[in-house]
Amino acid sequence: MTTPPKAAPAFINQMEPWIDENEVRHMTEYLTSGGWLTEFAKTKEFEGMIAQYTGAKHCVVVANGTVSMSVAYWAWGIGPGDEVLVPDVTMIATPNAVRLVGATPVLVDVEPPTLCMNIALAERALTPRTKAVALVSLNGRAPGMTAWKEFCDAHGLFLMEDAAQSLGSFQGGVHLGRFGAIGSFSFSTPKIITTGQGGALITDDDELAHRMRKIKDFGRERGGTDWHDMMGQNFKFTDVQAVLGIEQMKKLEWRVARKKAMYRRYESALRGIPQVEMLATSDETAPWFADIYVPEPERLRDHLKSRMIGTRLVYPAINKQSIYPTEGSFPVSEDYSSRGLWLPSASSLSDDVIDRVCDEIREFFNSAPRAG
Repeated sequence: MTTPPKAAPAFINQMEPWIDENEVRHMTEYLTSGGWLTEFAKTKEFEGMIAQYTGAKHCVVVANGTVSMSVAYWAWGIGPGDEVLVPDVTMIATPNAVRLVGATPVLVDVEPPTLCMNIALAERALTPRTKAVALVSLNGRAPGMTAWKEFCDAHGLFLMEDAAQSLGSFQGGVHLGRFGAIGSFSFSTPKIITTGQGGALITDDDELAHRMRKIKDFGRERGGTDWHDMMGQNFKFTDVQAVLGIEQMKKLEWRVARKKAMYRRYESALRGIPQVEMLATSDETAPWFADIYVPEPERLRDHLKSRMIGTRLVYPAINKQSIYPTEGSFPVSEDYSSRGLWLPSASSLSDDVIDRVCDEIREFFNSAPRAG
């Protein structure tokens, strides 16, 4: 497949999965082949494809992207009494994964133009209890990864890359997720490829890979035995999901190129609207979504919905959420979170649909009355 479908849907969803006849055919073949459904040969094949694409030595797939980060911390030995630095702009899974292993997330403000963690503020947030950094490459945008690796090495910190939104994004020719000791990805429905739910961990460290495989499988040395020499849980994947993932991986290169082209088209069409801010992306970035920053994003969201166009407000700043009340100043996080809107970004969208969305945004700012 080289071009997305041209027919515009009645309602344009902000994000949606893209499954075609290849997934249907291979799923039917698998389900009628006598496979046992749980993880086995197909899961190993899927892991191999991710490892090869990213350039990592090992890939371990798990139930979802939250679990994947928790397994990474667990494998490193992080737990109660430890602190992990977390950016204030991220999906709630990032701090939740820290909490899941009993550690404490410590919020750090982000910086434009990437909306990734501010390294100078991270240094100020260090305490004797700081053991790790959860470095989120938001929407495929990453800060200076070499500087972050040097920072973590200098302070003896575990660098865990939350690259959930960054499959297909690189920096200096290195796939995101490979700068830290462990990189974590997500395959939930809105991602560039999906298995419904699912997560993956990549590493070049043999011992970490071995520990992560044991942790996700009850802590046993190998399948088929009920002797356990470490604590673990059931965080396993399934071959059913892997069948989908294998077919989705075959389309990844095209989708990466399409995501880049879509972002450039949005950027070009919206450039002349003074109320709209878009963040710069490098040629190595495959944006998961087209995000814009505008005054009163709720009003624009409602306008677009009335025109049968779905959008979604960006993540609220974590420090503003009732489960993570945090003292301190987070001006960049609060500013961008209050102005952000995700536009329709499914890789199946045609250029005509993108142009229609941009026309409606332009019309809104040209004619909509300001709130009194």
